[in-house]
Amino acid sequence: MHHHGYLWTGPKERFDQDALRRPPHPEPPPPGSRPELIQRYREVAAEFPTSDLPPLETVYWLIKPRSLVRGTWEEAKEAASWLGERLAEYAPRFASDGDRDPARLGRLVNAAAERLHSGADVSYGFYLERPSFLSLAVVTCSPNRANAGPVCPVAEPQAAV
Repeated sequence: MHHHGYLWTGPKERFDQDALRRPPHPEPPPPGSRPELIQRYREVAAEFPTSDLPPLETVYWLIKPRSLVRGTWEEAKEAASWLGERLAEYAPRFASDGDRDPARLGRLVNAAAERLHSGADVSYGFYLERPSFLSLAVVTCSPNRANAGPVCPVAEPQAAV
């Protein structure tokens, strides 16, 4: 078991494009469906796997391009440490004063280490200066407890990027 880290920042309105953040339905619309429904299905089917937008289900980071992996770690503690470093880096930009609280951030890192150690994924999101958003995720890989379907995007573990 190992862990992959992901980070996304961008405009809140782009983050809110839910259709591009969920995988397309396994079955395309049936023949005779409205043309706009067929076209939207095609767009989502083509864009979801290549989009850098955070997926609604954390496990689906694993089907995104390998270039989006910010780091790979064998140990949950190392992956949680990466999360802590990113939280410290972005905390000054958090929109909420409460989100900047160092004690709260420490609790998030400790909780992440526990979850990752148990084989679960971790996903955190924060509003930055308006209207931006930060998404941080660490996905447990080989196997993923939530969904064993997506394959590992990285052959060999690598240090954080």
